Amino acid sequence: MRIIAAYLLAVLGGNDNPDKAAVSKVLDSAGINYDAAEVDKVVSELSGKDLDALIAEGTKKIAAVPCIGGGGAAAPAAAGAPAASSKKEEPKEEPKEEEEADMGFSLFD
Repeated sequence: MRIIAAYLLAVLGGNDNPDKAAVSKVLDSAGINYDAAEVDKVVSELSGKDLDALIAEGTKKIAAVPCIGGGGAAAPAAAGAPAASSKKEEPKEEPKEEEEADMGFSLFD
């Protein structure tokens, strides 16, 4: 991911077709350790391709991936039961704190 991000940063910097040196320069400027073979692979795979089209295609693929997790929706109410949202809840009053009783002395006397 770091190498792809460096490639994209080089493109955003005005280099329409970054080479290995341009991507390595971005990675070196950020102090990121990387494998030169991986840089070669990313540059060769992305060289000459329209990045906007690749990103759009990838977005479609990601949208098709089923996602699992996160709470989910609440179960529907039973047919005979009234909906919970139609029930009016009255705001509950919080009990007021009572002032401390005077014990006949003060900490600062």
